[in-house]
Amino acid sequence: MSPLFRRRRQDDPAEETGHDEVTDEAGFEAGLEPEPEAPSDASSDAFDRSRGPWDVSEVESTDGYVDLGAVLVPGRDGMELRLEIDEAADRVTSATVQLEGSAVQLQVFAAPRTEGIWDEIRSEIAAGITRQGGTADEVPGPFGRELIARIPVRTADGRTGHQPARFAGVDGPRWFLRAVFHGLAVHEPEQAAGVEDVVRSLVVVRGAEAMAPRELLSLRLPEQPAPAEPEEPEGTQREPLEPFTRGPEITEIR
Repeated sequence: MSPLFRRRRQDDPAEETGHDEVTDEAGFEAGLEPEPEAPSDASSDAFDRSRGPWDVSEVESTDGYVDLGAVLVPGRDGMELRLEIDEAADRVTSATVQLEGSAVQLQVFAAPRTEGIWDEIRSEIAAGITRQGGTADEVPGPFGRELIARIPVRTADGRTGHQPARFAGVDGPRWFLRAVFHGLAVHEPEQAAGVEDVVRSLVVVRGAEAMAPRELLSLRLPEQPAPAEPEEPEGTQREPLEPFTRGPEITEIR
C-alpha cells in the first residue's frame, strides 16, 4: 500500500491524530540552539549504526523508498506520511510518519565531519523542557541514549497539560538525524517496533555542499506519479491528426 500524504502548514494547530503530538509551544526548535550553560553528557553510549539508519553511500538500492530530498523514507503498509511546511520560508521542515498507533517526527541537520552532536543537543533539549516546567529523563534506548519527556502544553480549555514524547538522535557522516516519537511508541516498546523499523531503515542524503553545523537539511514534497493514459479498446482507430484544420469555435454572447 502506498503512503498517504497530507500537507500541513507549520503554523497550523495540532490535528487530532489519535496520538500525543508535540506542539511548537514546547520549544524544541529553540532547543537545538547552542546553550553554553547546559552541560554535555560525556557518559552517553555510542550508537552502533551498522543496522541503520543509513547514509546514501552505504546502500545499493533505494527502490520502494519515498524521496523527500535529504531523507528517503521506506514505504510501509498502512503508513501515513505528513509533511510540515514553513510557508513563509517556502520549504518543508520536517516529516512525520504515523503507523500502528505511533508516530515519529523526522528532521535531518548538518553536522561536523569529525564528531557527533547528539550528546550536546540532548542536554540542551532536556534543559529547555525543564525550564518550561516539564520533565526529561535520560534513558538507554534502541538508538542509544534517549530522552523520555513530559512537555507542558496548553489544553483546549486553557489549562496546562503534559504530553509525552521520546527523543532519539543518530549521528551519521556529516549529518544528524533527530527522531521524536509520539503515541504508543513513547512508553510501550513492543508497540514501537513499526516506527522504529522505519527510522532504522531511513536513508539520509547529506549532499556535498558546505553547511554550518545544525543547519536544517532541505526536504521536499515527493514527486507524484503522472496519471496513466486510459487504454483504448482493441481495434479502435484514431482519427488522423490534421494540425492545420480549423476546429470548433465558441462564441460568447453578451
